[in-house]
Amino acid sequence: MVMQHPDAATLLTLEREARRQGTHLTTADLQGCWMLQGVWSKGNLRPANLSNWSLRGLQARLVLRQLNSEQLAISNAVNLGPFQLRFEGAGTLQGTRPLLQFSFDKVVLVAWSRRWIERALPQPAPSRLPFFALIHRDPTGWLAARGRGGGLAFWTLQPEGEDGRQSDQT
Repeated sequence: MVMQHPDAATLLTLEREARRQGTHLTTADLQGCWMLQGVWSKGNLRPANLSNWSLRGLQARLVLRQLNSEQLAISNAVNLGPFQLRFEGAGTLQGTRPLLQFSFDKVVLVAWSRRWIERALPQPAPSRLPFFALIHRDPTGWLAARGRGGGLAFWTLQPEGEDGRQSDQT
């Protein structure tokens, strides 16, 4: 089955619906390894082609693991050859849209499947926490959200067991 990727206009329509009615997504709906496929800068209907190409090449991904009905373990990672840079933390869903509000508490550098560096990160003030305003989670395996900075992101769910060297994951 070939997955159809939505364009920016479709995502904006879905975003308007999510603002009016909410998505009612749960932590269980978000669990998995989400490979970043595209980003659109704030106010732009054209994808950021160079950024998209480089982020896909680096296997940029968001990994969400359900801890309970309200909390998720979250990591954001990129790979370059045998190296992986990963930010790890926790997140919660807020409201009916909902917002996935999160913070990273550590950064990890993995090389050749071994943790070489792990450092604690300072916590931002509650009013500065990053978030994704969730727009849509499609049953065919894609997720769209708008970040705190206003950009629009689109991910596809990686099939289980094909998660891009996540063996040392949160």
